Amino acid sequence: MTRFEEVINFLYAQLPVFHREGKKAYKPGLGNIESLSAQLGNPHEAFKSLHIAGTNGKGSSSHFMASILQEHGYKVGLYTSPHLKSFTERIKINGQEIDKQWIVDFFDKYQPLLASIRPSFFEWTVIMAFQYFKEQQVDYAIIETGLGGRLDSTNIISPLACLITNISFDHQDLLGDTLGKIASEKAGIIKSETPVTISEKQQETSDVFLAKASSVNAPLQFAEDVVSASAFTFTCPTWGKMNVNSPYQGQYQQKNIRGVLAWCEQIQQIIPLEASKIKAGLEKTRMNTGLQGRWEILGESPKIIADTGHNKSGITEIMQQIKQEGFDHLTIILGMVADKDIDSVLSLFPSEASYYFSQANNPRAISAYELQKLAATKGLQGKVIPNVNEAIALAKLNSKPTDGILICGSTYLIGEITF
Repeated sequence: MTRFEEVINFLYAQLPVFHREGKKAYKPGLGNIESLSAQLGNPHEAFKSLHIAGTNGKGSSSHFMASILQEHGYKVGLYTSPHLKSFTERIKINGQEIDKQWIVDFFDKYQPLLASIRPSFFEWTVIMAFQYFKEQQVDYAIIETGLGGRLDSTNIISPLACLITNISFDHQDLLGDTLGKIASEKAGIIKSETPVTISEKQQETSDVFLAKASSVNAPLQFAEDVVSASAFTFTCPTWGKMNVNSPYQGQYQQKNIRGVLAWCEQIQQIIPLEASKIKAGLEKTRMNTGLQGRWEILGESPKIIADTGHNKSGITEIMQQIKQEGFDHLTIILGMVADKDIDSVLSLFPSEASYYFSQANNPRAISAYELQKLAATKGLQGKVIPNVNEAIALAKLNSKPTDGILICGSTYLIGEITF
């Protein structure tokens, strides 16, 4: 085992880890991160930042924006979570993952803070990212919230601008049981006189955002009021028509790109931007940032698609698009975490599909056998194949070239696919 692996394993073992333990690892409030930050000399004050929150779409939007700024020649830090394959994916500069030795050195230097402050895994990761971006002297850092916004550890930054993507039901036990309550938590990233763009105008949440923005005199715009979108052709006030060949083919990406383009319109007085470099940034996001798992095409004949969609809104979008594929038959490989609203999500899947129920190697994952039982109550029939790669191999064997295979339901399940 390498020293890096020892450090990561120690952090997993010693600190509360939300992506493995769920609610009991969640430490709301900014006290810990403020204490850590003070000990390190407030590294987040050393770089300019942009802040992104939302239920769905914040990861894609973060990567789109990072790529756009990279195309303009800037040195761009990117902090996102969770990771698919490696912890180092969470912290990148111009698409390059954080150096493993730097993580080891940071741990060795600041380990006493673990005992004195007792941060969560996420809080430790956030302060690590901020210190890394400071030391590496990034021009800008794109900072994605982990959960919510108001009490999220990233919310000590004073960003140049904010983006809030989509609001839907997820983590209701922590963020609230209505869209309005969830929106109120996400709106917590809106700062005094700081421009904010809302990617999707939703009846249940718009007033929440408007009220928060008004209370702190923050200029607010809804993306659809600024940029029109049809078939990945966007019309912007400043740059006119822009036909984007998105590297991610999920239809839901049109909403994310519209939100990012509207955000670009809003912040161009702060960061001058050019149409050709915006378009190049959007189209080169995969190459520039390495983002995976969003309507990822893993094979053809049969077509194999992997998507990290895991909540009601995300699965709804996936199901709408899968219908357009026109497969003769669809096989769905499904795995979920136990603390999601599994009942509501299962109701969205087609009963005519075949199912393989799998299980990520994660303590939060629901047993594949338990998922099979719950699915049966919704008329969804299938076999238990716990290992996702074995399930993909079996699905390929049992599919014709005109069939389709979809893997979804959990970020952690997608992370275990051998791409």
